[in-house]
Amino acid sequence: MLDVSRIGRGKIELHREKLPLSAIIHLALETSRPNIEANRHELVVSLPQAPVYVDGDLTRLAQVMSNLLNNAAKYTPAGGRIELSASTVEKSIVLRIRDNGIGIPPHMLTKIFEMFAQVDSGLNRSNGGLGIGLTLVRRLVELHGGSITANSAGSGQGSEFVVRLPMAFPDPVREPVKEKPDQPVIACRRLLIVDDNEDAAALLAMLLRMDGHDVRTCNNGALALQIAGEFRPEAALLDLGLPGMNGYELAVRIREQPWGKGMLLVAITGWGQEDDRRRSKEAGFDRHLVKPVTSSMIHEVLNEIGR
Repeated sequence: MLDVSRIGRGKIELHREKLPLSAIIHLALETSRPNIEANRHELVVSLPQAPVYVDGDLTRLAQVMSNLLNNAAKYTPAGGRIELSASTVEKSIVLRIRDNGIGIPPHMLTKIFEMFAQVDSGLNRSNGGLGIGLTLVRRLVELHGGSITANSAGSGQGSEFVVRLPMAFPDPVREPVKEKPDQPVIACRRLLIVDDNEDAAALLAMLLRMDGHDVRTCNNGALALQIAGEFRPEAALLDLGLPGMNGYELAVRIREQPWGKGMLLVAITGWGQEDDRRRSKEAGFDRHLVKPVTSSMIHEVLNEIGR
């Protein structure tokens, strides 16, 4: 309620900057992923291969997308499918969140963004309905010069929310590399991601591939050893909580190999206590990152290759 009332009075200040779309999506997914996984939904993400930019507030735009993803997870029966896609149309970015959930009655499609709009008993089945969430989403999108629409074939037919935002374009005059010595260009690297959460591994791999890296993924330690021996990655990003051979054991096994002695090993985990960091160092890890991990954090670590 506070956010909506502040927006209505023009009291919210956007901290706008040129943002890669991938950063917005990554932050939104980190927020909404627990709800999606708790309901055992299949999540399919499709983003443009080339970098795309938005002039906006990272926190607020991620709030928009996570709100829509959480609604999709909430109003889709367990084991459903949620699709998040992005495309460019002329000078706009078009984001679509589609689900196969309970849908929206046709007469509510234009009213659903109104504060405290009541849809039907199905859509209001938990926590009193949609409340002010979609009102906040619409107003935040409009503050960014964009628009949002809802589509549905009716009750039981799923729904789709479409967000359109103005695309931002690089300014070659204002952004020469020489003016940013503290942000060196990241060289394309061979990377291995090992995580038993297949969706998390696929998402991180997709974001890193968008930056030009050659990325392989796998979901267990034994296969990781085999792939690493053949692929010879320059860096391996390992989840510590792997089934069977855990991340600590995998790091030790990699360091035992001639090709693994100079590899950059990065622990990516939800475990961040001092004892966890000590154990990862003893196992041979170079860095210990605590989830949620962003692609910018990975890039900072990759700068250490060759030092």
